[in-house]
Amino acid sequence: MKLQKLLAAGIVTAALPGSLIFAAEAELAVSAAATSASASSATEPEELAEIKVTARRREEELQDVPLPITVVTAAAIDDTGSFNVQRLEKLAPTLQFYASNPRNSQINIRGLGAPFGLTNDGIEQGVGLYVDDVYYSRAASSTLDFLDVERIEVLRGPQGTLYGKNTTAGAVNITTRKPTFDPEARAELSIGNLGFYQAKAALSGPLVGDSLAGRVAISATTRQGTLASSAIGARVNELDNIGIHGQFLWRASDNLDVTLAGDYNKQNPECCAQVFVRYGSTQRAAARQYPALSAAFNYTAPANPFDRVTNFNSELSARSELGGAALRAVWDLGAAGTLTSVTAWRYWDWLPKNDRDFTGLPLTLKSENPSHQDQYTQEFRYNYSGERFDYVVGLFGYKQTVHTDGLTQLGSGASRWMINRSGGNNTLAADDPATLNGLRADNNIDFKNTSAALFGQLSWKVTDQFRVEPGVRLNYDDKTGSYISVVTNGAGLNVPEDLTNSFYTSPPQTALERVRRLAQRDALTPQHYAATFSDWNVSGDLKLSYELTPDVLAYASYARSFKTGGITLNGVPLDANGTIRTDLATVRPEKVGSYELGFKTQFLERKVTANLAVFRTDVKDFQLTVNNGETSTIRGYLANAPKVKIQGAELDFSYRPNRSLNFYVNGAYTDAIYEKFAPDYVALTGAPCPPETSGGSTTSTDPAVQFANVGVPGSVSPRFCDLTGQWLPAVSKWAGSWGFQYQHAGNFLGREGEAYFGYEGNARSKWSSNPSRSIYTDVPGYGLTNFRLGFRSRGTWDAYVWVKNAFAKDYYEQLNAATGGNTGLVVGQPADPRTWGLTVRAEF
Repeated sequence: MKLQKLLAAGIVTAALPGSLIFAAEAELAVSAAATSASASSATEPEELAEIKVTARRREEELQDVPLPITVVTAAAIDDTGSFNVQRLEKLAPTLQFYASNPRNSQINIRGLGAPFGLTNDGIEQGVGLYVDDVYYSRAASSTLDFLDVERIEVLRGPQGTLYGKNTTAGAVNITTRKPTFDPEARAELSIGNLGFYQAKAALSGPLVGDSLAGRVAISATTRQGTLASSAIGARVNELDNIGIHGQFLWRASDNLDVTLAGDYNKQNPECCAQVFVRYGSTQRAAARQYPALSAAFNYTAPANPFDRVTNFNSELSARSELGGAALRAVWDLGAAGTLTSVTAWRYWDWLPKNDRDFTGLPLTLKSENPSHQDQYTQEFRYNYSGERFDYVVGLFGYKQTVHTDGLTQLGSGASRWMINRSGGNNTLAADDPATLNGLRADNNIDFKNTSAALFGQLSWKVTDQFRVEPGVRLNYDDKTGSYISVVTNGAGLNVPEDLTNSFYTSPPQTALERVRRLAQRDALTPQHYAATFSDWNVSGDLKLSYELTPDVLAYASYARSFKTGGITLNGVPLDANGTIRTDLATVRPEKVGSYELGFKTQFLERKVTANLAVFRTDVKDFQLTVNNGETSTIRGYLANAPKVKIQGAELDFSYRPNRSLNFYVNGAYTDAIYEKFAPDYVALTGAPCPPETSGGSTTSTDPAVQFANVGVPGSVSPRFCDLTGQWLPAVSKWAGSWGFQYQHAGNFLGREGEAYFGYEGNARSKWSSNPSRSIYTDVPGYGLTNFRLGFRSRGTWDAYVWVKNAFAKDYYEQLNAATGGNTGLVVGQPADPRTWGLTVRAEF
């Protein structure tokens, strides 16, 4: 089928919008290349070109692909300021991105991908991020600026039979512009409020005749912070990014191209703070909750979170470096097919400084987890296209090493904040700042990950209209990890793991000193363990498609896939006797069954595009990050939920009556729940309880907060709740987007071109920002509006003014229940306020 330039828009949705957020900034302007058509045609629909994609590792027309795919072009990225994956979610309807800092970043598609919450080195992504066929294993790379991107394809659903690394939720396939043998250059400058500056440039051309060409691109972005710190008098949560990407293309022969590419990216913002949102009462004694504790320090947090003021008292930094090199060879064998080899090395350095108590009090003075990763990948892929059969076969190898040195240090206020003043020596220990002041945990974390896969997919053209497309994948994973946490107190004494150690038992200790030392062990838990995971699995998919008419394609698919198991590398809880729960150090693989039925249609002379998909995904052993509800600073450990169900429908509709005007409306319904997640009182495992149940000692009959205590009499930890039927985190049940763009041919400053005006809106319903849905961490629904007004000179320059979040809607990116002491403190990350600016770009 021929797909309309659809929108001549820069953004084309080939199936349906995603489950959570819709294209709030969908670019509806004709790109500079497309505006070369005669102005006399402005009143008639333009003969629209075919949109080609390579999402299935071969070039195809987008509407012929029986997959839900969203394509975002360079024009869409540039015009809407979507300069990284975090901002791309407003353009790519199916993509959801969440981050409290670059390390703690998650990419999800249809509610699946990575565990919501703090990152764990021992777990893998369910959404594959690929740049020029190279797999990026760290989601932190999604916060860095795009460099010279030509096209982004977002594929929904399992893609393990097409891509090297297994992807159970989907894939983001990014293609950069290639070196050219004709000289070309482009430059762009944007300025805006909040001190926003962004400069981008690219240069390409021949180096040695017609055999060697080069290309280099650079991008730099700065913006002052969106939050002000009343404690240190600075603005935080700023932008400070720079990146460079270079390529050499050697045309070794008429049928062999070899490309050597390298890139370097750095972020160094003062980031990432959160603000006080509310107090949510728990079942702890009143003296152990936030109002009483803050009163004891005579502390008052800024009252209105959207005053965007915080009073943290620790140094902040989110320095991140990511780079690497890749060698890609493509050998065109003519009628025999194409052979591709991709060899790559990538690294990531993370050097953070955090304020993890989220207050202006001296509770946690340092919280740092600097990390270094190296990864090596090799992929061989063979593609064949014939009259009746197309297929792709690939072999993939992956090696990853991660080393993290963690540091947590408590301050003089930690004793009063974290120790229960239950009388006697407990009260004396809590009232003595020296009990926990200076207590520190030095963590040493190592992780090695090796995987290999053989994968392939066949497309059989049974008839000219009917296709059958089976795929299969054989996968092997081997992982080893270790976690060592050494704790020392303010006096420099080692705090041991073993409760029978003389540190706790030998005289001349007083009873008070023993309480103090046990409190130190509870606050920062010393532990060490090592764990391994290895497994083989076979997965596959089957797609059936039928072209009902030249403009109507129906398809159905089923996929069975696996997300490999993982290792908890943030520490694990203790049992009632104080023994490390090493049985919680690993999680089982996710087993995903995905069903989909879709229609891709165009009618009224292809002025209208309407695509519909319905889907259901069943997940067994769903991986998530949970917290055990204790007062210790274990950052969360990995667990499996027995069953998860996600089902919904997605609709994308656009109408383009002529070249000057385009309308679109998108909508989605997604129902994502824990189908089964009840406690196992024999294995002492189960779902974590929401923060409002913290400190409870009885069983509630309310299913939303049902919990039970296990362990020694009087113990309130560990506790597990029944979350069956509850929402998955980070999924809105309803979401939609809408907008239009009008453009008119004319002259400006003696230049022929087009003036244009665009409006985009999007909305989503409330969603849970906690793995166990809480009445305190539901993020309210919101709607946003963006405008754009500009003039595009044909083939030379483009200038426009823009405003995002035009009506200054206050909303949150996420909410979090602060875990230190489980006091009922709820903090959050306000999203960007209204921003506005000017962008000018030119091509030479």
